[in-house]
Amino acid sequence: MIKLTRFAFCLLFGSGALHAEALSVDEKELLTIYGNEELISIATGRVQPIRTAPAVTTVITAEDIKAIGATDIDDALETVPGLHVSRNAVIGYNPIYTFRGVNSMLNQQVLMLINGIPITNSYQGDRNLIWGGMPVQAISRIEIVRGPGSAVYGADASAGVINIITKTKQEIRGTEVGGRVGSFNTYDGWALHGETWAGFDVAAMVEYHNTDGQQRIIDADQQTVLDSALGSNASLAPGPLTLTRDNLDARIDLSREHWRLRAGVQRRQNFGLGVGMAQALTPDARFSSDRWNTDLTYNNAKFTDDWAVQGQLSYLDTTYEGENRLNRLLPPGTLLPIGADGQLNFSDPMGMVTFPAGYIGNPEIYERHARFNVSGTYSGIDSHRFRVGTGYNYSTIYQVKASENFGLDPLTFQPIPYLPGQPVTSATGSSVIFMQPQSRHNQYVFLQDEWRFARDWQLILGARYDSFSDFGGTVNPRGGLVWETGYNLTTKLLYGSAYRAPSFAEMYNKNNPPAVGNPNLKPETMDTMELAFDYHLRGDLRLGWNLFHYWWKDIIRYVPDGSNNVAQNTGTQSGYGSEVEAEWKASDELKIVGNYSWQQSTDDTLDYSAGNSPRHQVYLRANWEFMPQWHFSPQVKWIVGRDRVFGDTRPTVADYALTDLTLRRQHLAQHWEVAFSIRNLFDVDAREPSLAGVPVAPILNDLPLAGRTIYGEVRFNF
Repeated sequence: MIKLTRFAFCLLFGSGALHAEALSVDEKELLTIYGNEELISIATGRVQPIRTAPAVTTVITAEDIKAIGATDIDDALETVPGLHVSRNAVIGYNPIYTFRGVNSMLNQQVLMLINGIPITNSYQGDRNLIWGGMPVQAISRIEIVRGPGSAVYGADASAGVINIITKTKQEIRGTEVGGRVGSFNTYDGWALHGETWAGFDVAAMVEYHNTDGQQRIIDADQQTVLDSALGSNASLAPGPLTLTRDNLDARIDLSREHWRLRAGVQRRQNFGLGVGMAQALTPDARFSSDRWNTDLTYNNAKFTDDWAVQGQLSYLDTTYEGENRLNRLLPPGTLLPIGADGQLNFSDPMGMVTFPAGYIGNPEIYERHARFNVSGTYSGIDSHRFRVGTGYNYSTIYQVKASENFGLDPLTFQPIPYLPGQPVTSATGSSVIFMQPQSRHNQYVFLQDEWRFARDWQLILGARYDSFSDFGGTVNPRGGLVWETGYNLTTKLLYGSAYRAPSFAEMYNKNNPPAVGNPNLKPETMDTMELAFDYHLRGDLRLGWNLFHYWWKDIIRYVPDGSNNVAQNTGTQSGYGSEVEAEWKASDELKIVGNYSWQQSTDDTLDYSAGNSPRHQVYLRANWEFMPQWHFSPQVKWIVGRDRVFGDTRPTVADYALTDLTLRRQHLAQHWEVAFSIRNLFDVDAREPSLAGVPVAPILNDLPLAGRTIYGEVRFNF
């Protein structure tokens, strides 16, 4: 890919002048500039250098993750320009990966892959309501596309794509064991092993995480609002967040020649709900999830002289379960207006009901996903590289369970009465449950051509057609023009169309007034234009700059309809902005990385700021080997300018800057490594936006992030 000739004069940012004459460049100089360049696979489905990939991309390596002392992928993703990790105000502080101002509570517009395979759940279209985080020791690299990806990956790759690639035998090289202790009674342990066995390359990984979680105080909650309006006294606020976790992640990777078999489990237990599922503190509510996956891949880059072929079969079983029968939405003693259907009803109540044991709901969802795809890359026509493929995805919610002390009794079809000693009634298998089992079939085909029509020019055109059994078909094209403007500068002009599939909850929920489904929904769509530059000023300094504009349409929201909120395609949002990034290898011992992002997003229906997302983000980090084998990595991130959404009259969300430090000693007595990290060094009172409310926000003072946090870790390699 490295050429020996390039244009003599590089296009500088803002300059339109170019000299057409070519300049012969020494190959050694080009290797100095590009020899260590990161490769990426998710832009087109094949591995290629970042600078020529037809997308705006970032790669986070295992070395980057270790340098910043990351304990979860959220810590690593916060370093990406244009990406901010916010928090879900309803379910357990789940992360909201906000790309370029696209913010939604369940974050369904961002597709997450593990080894190229989606982990999207059908129920809410998210990564699982009981997410619980993801540890980082087994991660080889994280590839991120800021922008659309549906032409390659189909549903939900609207605002961005995150691909987590796990380690192989070659990257582990022996055995590593380690442990970490930290604030909030946090304990982590892991073991990685790689070897060759019976002709197979084997990688095995297991990671364990247990924590009480940060316990910042919530001053007032949804129950506080209800108490004030209805004269009850049930709220547990002021009180602490509940963010307990008990996680187990295990994976195995077997490969031989063209074949690779992977399997894994992610078990989440003792999952605390943060501020509570109804934004009311319910500290004894606990949920769990088991996620089992396996995939078999065949990959032959030399299937024939002109064809590279890949085929893959994968399976995912995922659950969302309650750990006890008393998972309260609202605390004991709550007083509520109840309608004729036994549901909460403020507009037409049959009467006021006190719930001595609390307002209790225990929904459980059990899903299966099976996927098959085959693709081929053809390079038998000069200057063209064609990629064509097809696939089939099957997803089903095969079991739905519920027990509750509200709604209709499945035997009498009358409002459930409160009975001492029998606080909940099972709705499982009945017609009054919130959802019946559902299935979805998705077939697709795609075609892509990478055409190098001139020495330094490449045109990428592609499209994917998806057909769904429940809401029809959708076509998503993409186009990219990549110009290797100079021997150290690449210019890209990109367009992509993407979509998000309606979730099963948005289409099929019933008997659930806060969120009733609509089987006539269409998918959300997003179109994005980008102009990007990748500039290696010299061998030790890389600069990147991009401009973007997106149009988000047919947004799915719940709209009041009588006493219900019904899912509808309503509203549009548009946004534009810019991202600048730099990486400077100042010396063999010092590397400095930084980026700045700016965006403006507007709810076009209301002609008002879309809100909740930072207008400005600044990130700066240094990796300094100040003595042999001693590494020091300070980093700071500024989050600035978060407006409120329409109708939320609170002041804008306060800005904050978080400073982290990591000190690491490698190769201690050859096999040992120790590290010490401090996150939020200055104990800043940082907060993420809570949901708006009528007449007031349930969590008035927003969602507090953890204060100063300390970790110490040790690992042993042999």
